[in-house]
Parts: sequence; C-alpha cells; structure tokens
Amino acid sequence: MITKKISFLLLIILTTFASFSQEKFTLSGTIKDSKNNETLIGVNIYLPSLKIGTTTNEYGFYSLTIPKGEHQIEITYVGYQTLQQTIILNQNTKNNFSLNEGGEELQEVVITDNKGKINIKSPEMSTNKLSIATIKKMPVVLGEVDVLKSILLLPGVTNAGEGASGFNVRGGGADQNLILLDEATIFNSSHVFGFFSVFNPDAIKDLKLYKGGIPARYGGRASSVLDIYQKDGSSKDFHMNGGIGLISSRILAEGPLVKDKGSFLIGGRASYAHLFLKLSEDQKDNSAYFYDLNTKLSYKLNDNNSLYLSGYFGRDVFSLNKSFSNTYGNSTLNLRWNHLYSSKLFSNLSLIYSDYYYGLDLDFVGFKWDSGIKNYNLKYDFKHYISDKFKLNYGLSGIYYDFNPGTIKPTGDDSGINPDQLDKKYAFEPSVYLDAENQLSKKITVSYGLRYSLFYRLGASTINYYENNNPVIFNTDLQIYEKATPTSTQYFGKNKVIQDYNNLEPRFAVSYQLNDDQSVKASYNRMAQYLQLISNTSSPTPLDVWMPSDNYIKPQIADQVALGYFRNIKNGAYSLEVETYYKEIKNRLDYIDGADLIANDAIEQVILNGHMRAYGLEIMFKKNEGKFNGWISYTLSKSEQQTPGRTPEETGINNGQWYSSAYDKTHNLAITSAYNLNEKWSFGANFALQSGQPVTYPNGQYEYLGITVPSYGLRNVNRLPAYHHLDVSATLTPRKNKDRNWKGEWVFSIYNLYNRHNAASINFRQNVDTGSNEAVQTSIFGIVPAVSYNFKF
Repeated sequence: MITKKISFLLLIILTTFASFSQEKFTLSGTIKDSKNNETLIGVNIYLPSLKIGTTTNEYGFYSLTIPKGEHQIEITYVGYQTLQQTIILNQNTKNNFSLNEGGEELQEVVITDNKGKINIKSPEMSTNKLSIATIKKMPVVLGEVDVLKSILLLPGVTNAGEGASGFNVRGGGADQNLILLDEATIFNSSHVFGFFSVFNPDAIKDLKLYKGGIPARYGGRASSVLDIYQKDGSSKDFHMNGGIGLISSRILAEGPLVKDKGSFLIGGRASYAHLFLKLSEDQKDNSAYFYDLNTKLSYKLNDNNSLYLSGYFGRDVFSLNKSFSNTYGNSTLNLRWNHLYSSKLFSNLSLIYSDYYYGLDLDFVGFKWDSGIKNYNLKYDFKHYISDKFKLNYGLSGIYYDFNPGTIKPTGDDSGINPDQLDKKYAFEPSVYLDAENQLSKKITVSYGLRYSLFYRLGASTINYYENNNPVIFNTDLQIYEKATPTSTQYFGKNKVIQDYNNLEPRFAVSYQLNDDQSVKASYNRMAQYLQLISNTSSPTPLDVWMPSDNYIKPQIADQVALGYFRNIKNGAYSLEVETYYKEIKNRLDYIDGADLIANDAIEQVILNGHMRAYGLEIMFKKNEGKFNGWISYTLSKSEQQTPGRTPEETGINNGQWYSSAYDKTHNLAITSAYNLNEKWSFGANFALQSGQPVTYPNGQYEYLGITVPSYGLRNVNRLPAYHHLDVSATLTPRKNKDRNWKGEWVFSIYNLYNRHNAASINFRQNVDTGSNEAVQTSIFGIVPAVSYNFKF
C-alpha cells in the first residue's frame, strides 16, 4: 500500500514537473488595418486548440506565451474579416498582422465572417463598446453624427432630455463620469449647450464605456469611464474625408510623414447656422456657433519605440445683441511614448495637459468674467504579459489642478490690473495601481486590483472657519437652513497643504464559464471622486464650476456590485446580456433651498454632504450578423438621494427621507436597427422611451403684495411626461463609387418621426387674466428632417 502511495505521489510530481517544464515561447506583435496601418484596439487573438487567447491593448499590441510547436491562430474584430493562420513557434517571435475590412480578400490565409460575440471567458462586465461604423449609421437630430447621443441607446445610460448636455450612467450624475480623449480629461463634452458632442466621429478610432467593474487604472469619478481614442492617421497613403450637413460641415486629412513609419491626422468641424441669422434684420446681431480641431502625429522610431502627439481644441461662441457674449470650450494636449521592454512587457509614458475655459462678457453691466479648470498629468502605465493565464497592469500618475472660479474685470480692460478675483484653488492628486487578470481554471477567470489615491488641497487660498465647524446652520424656529458667519479665516501660502485625503480603491471581477456559450460574472469596485461640480441643475451647463475637496466638501466614495448572465446564441449570431447592480455613494453634494452658486466665494455655506444610492436591472439582446442587425436594451432602475439631519432637531433635506434624484428614470427602453438592402441602399431606425425626469411642482400658492406666489413641497415628487421618439434614416451609396477614388454617400434622416413634443421643462407662471398659476411646457424639437453628404478620397 505504501509503495503504491509513493508511486502515485511520484507520478503527480513528474506530471506537474512536465507541465511546468514544457518549453514555451512568446508570440507578440501589433495588429493593424491593412489599408492605412491604423492600430486596432481590442482585437481578439485566439488559439482554438489550446482554448486560450488575449486582446490587443490601446496601442494594438498583443502578447501570448504558449507551448512550442505548430498552432492555428484565429484573429477576430468587429467590422473586419476573421483571419486564420498557422504559425510555427520555436522561439520568441514577433508577428504583426493586418486585417481587412469586410468584403475584401486576402491570399494565403483563410477568411471567415466575423461575428460580434460576447467574450464569455473574460471577467470584464458592465462595459459597452461601439464601433464608429455603427455610430455613423444611427439617425440623429439635424443629421449630425453624435458619439454621445449613440451611447444613450445602451442599457443603464440616460440623459436629462432633448438638447441637454452630459449623460447619466446607472443613476449617477453627469459630473460623475470620467470622459477621456486620448487619455486627456474632457470637462465639458457638449457643443451648443448640449445639442452636439465635442467628438468629431471622423477622428475617433475606438470608444468604450465602463459602467461598473472598472479597472484599477481608472480613478477620479464615481459612476463611469468613457474612454475614447483618436485615430493615428494613415502611414500608407494620403486620404481626405468629410461631410456637409445642414448646420455644420467637417473635413479630415491624414497621410504619411514617413511611409510605414510616421503619420499625421488633422480634422476640423464648424457650424454655420449663425450665418443665416445675419439675413434677418431682427437677428443679425445674434450668433451661436461652434468649431473644433483634432490633431495627431505618430512616429515609429523602431520596433520597440513609438511617439505620439495628439491634441484637441474646441470653442462655442454665443452672443446676443452685442450686449452679451459667451465663449467656452476644451483644449487638450498629450505627448506619449510607447516602449516595449520585452515581448512580455509593454509601457506607455504620457504627459497630458487639459484645460476647460468659460468666458462671459456682459456689456450691458460692463464686466467680463473668465473661469475654468486646468490640469497637468504625468502617468506611466505598464502591461505585463507574464503567462497565457496571468497578466498584470500597473502604473502611477500625478495630476496637478488649477481652479479659477472667476476673474471679473471691466469690459474693454485687457490690462489684467486689479481684477476682482474669486479665490483660486489648487490641488494635487497622485495615485498608484496594480491590476491582475488570472485564469484559475478552464471555467474560472478572475481579475483583481487595488488603486491607492491621495488628494492634497493646496494654497494659496484663504479658508473660512466656523463655530462647531459648521458653515451651514439649521434654524429650528423657521425650519430652514441658513448660512453661518465665519468666526475666523486663515491664509495658506502657495502649495501649502490645506486638507489631505487618501483612499484604497479595491476592484474585483470573476467569470464562471457554464459552457462554451454561457457564463455568469460578478464584479465589485470602489471609486473615489475628489472633484465636485457645483451645479443645481439636472444637466450640466457651461456656467457650472468645478471645485476640489477640502475641509467642508468631502470626496465622494462609491461602492458598486454587479451580477450578470451572458450568452452567445447560434454561434454568436445573437447575444444576450443581463446584469443587475447596486451602487452606494457617500458625500454626494446637496444644496440648501435658495442656494446661490454663481460667483460664490464661500460655497461651503450653501451645500451639505448627503448620500446617494442606485440599483437596477439591465437587459440587452443583440443580433450580430446578417443584413438586418441591431439591439434591444431595457433598464429598470431606481436612483435616490438622502441628506439627513446632523442633529435630532435638524430635519434635513426632504425631512431626511430618501427622494428621487434628478437622474432617476424608472424605465428606459431603446431599440436600434440597421438593414442593408443592397450595395446601394441601407436603412436605420432608433426608438427611445424613458420615464419622465423627476421635478418639483408647486403644491399651493399664496398672496403677497397682490402677487400670487407658488409654494413648493418635497423635492422631486413629480415627474415630467414620458420621453420618447422614433428616428429613421436612409443612406444612398452610388454604385459608381467602386470605380473611382472619390467616394460619396447621401444620408437622409428624420428625427422624431411622429412629431412627439417631449417636455424639456414645465414652468409655472401667473396667468395675466385669471391671476392663478398655470403650467407652461417647453419643447425643443418637433419633427426634424435632415440631409447630409459624406465623402472620402
């Protein structure tokens, strides 16, 4: 018996040793578009015989460590034909692949149709990725392709209504979304007060939205991350493309700096609807337009080093009768260095500048107001492909913030002498993170990570101090909140630490594969948000001011858990995603009644730190192939806020009860579809239905000095009417495009086909005749037909 046990133990040891001693090598490289050498993000590289795989990173790089020998490799990417090729691996090998768009042919490889399957094995969940090709097929208002409007068709994503800026994810505020363009923070994502996004679709390569299970490399916001990358530009040939629409046009040029090594990209957009105002005598002194510019330079120094320089500049200009003008917009710049230390270790060093500017010129009162926020970010990220079953991401960053709440000076005075300056604010946010993905078995894959973030509120600034450290006091006699009077002040010199915070932010996700087509996944993430947007509207406006956490404004801390079921049906022809989530956020700002937020140098006197929670169920069913494809998404959710009293005598906001947040949408249904009739005609349609936005209506009225004044009860107990609309589009692609370099297409669209007058707001006013209050609905759009022409050569 003992001899048998020893023999069995030796057999296990030898088997284990053999498995570990099996000779392995690393296959690595980049995957690009065959037409222009554009690197492709998120391409799936899979070895069916070993049932292992990986995906390309943000710069098209992949790495796989596999046993020595002959292997069949399969490469798939949405919108491109699947590539299958046999490789013989007997040493560490670099192998770069080029993919062709659908419909083209390659020699010496096998081509199959690519299907948009769900990655069942990956623990990644609560994420959505949209291709630019898909976004461009969606009908939108005035025919303008819009990246942000497209994500509103995804489960768990809503907005505050037509013409509203920002978006809300899983019941969170628009300020809780981290929006990145080539790693640079975008603080205001909208043009023309929310009608259009700042992202030129011609310049965008990849878009990915993280609603939960957020990797540790991201931080600084409580709800979501929208990560967008610009194209590199073609390093093979010179190309131009663009479009001409009813209110704006765009053009983009790209080409090689050095063939197959370096490239440039430059693109611009501008609106011109304001020019038509000049034709009207009544409107000739009014104006409203936007413009933006996207640029990028890319250069491959050698096989192990590449440099990138990318930038964005955009402005909105609005003026009224030469007495009022408003200019605002974003500017970003990012210098990046990609370095390959080995076939298993990839790095990216970035130096990033981001600036959001808001300017207001009021001639009729004789002053100018400039405000904004700047940040300077140095970050170094590493991706370590340790084995086919274990990968590490780690890195560090440091962000320096410069906040300008407002510089006020007389109109016409550009000397900068003695302006009225609201107290400037400064902060520093360093962080370090470690993320791991580990395949524990054939069925179980986990990812886990930790982010350690710090935040320092810095001088030079003057800080107010209050009795009992309460800048807001509660009047028990009147049952209202009031501003406290500072008992003392203290000046902190430049870069002196006023207040500091630190947080550990754990992340975890797990996938259990039921079979080749089904899996269940779960995730948890904690996020710390140190910047707060001072706004009492449900939709951000350009006038809103960003503030750092300090003695009184505490950082928001968000904890979210999610559970999901994922299934590919009929070999990926269809897919089903079902997720449920629960999210809690501490220190969510709330405002006292009558809060004055504009040019307030003591904002702590009108705000309170409350709580927020959101929970829901998301369902998404997709048809991934064929002439007719698209998806149906439905979300059932609840989003609430609570600001209880700090003492037994204090009632809190809404009597300390939970109340619906401004982002609460109980039902959210979206249907999007595309149908390719033939090579000449294709069609698209979207339908959106959302529960009405929570609002507060007056619950009574009283007379004061002969004026009828409405009185209000608890917050957000009413709702606007349900929001819904149907949009359709038709795209005409002339058949003669095939035989010429210039290729064009006509896009015809109708927004709000059945002319639904959705309520942007409902206001109450006194009727002149009856003297009573009456409700007045404001709607922005009825039915809106549009036509645009897109071209490339």
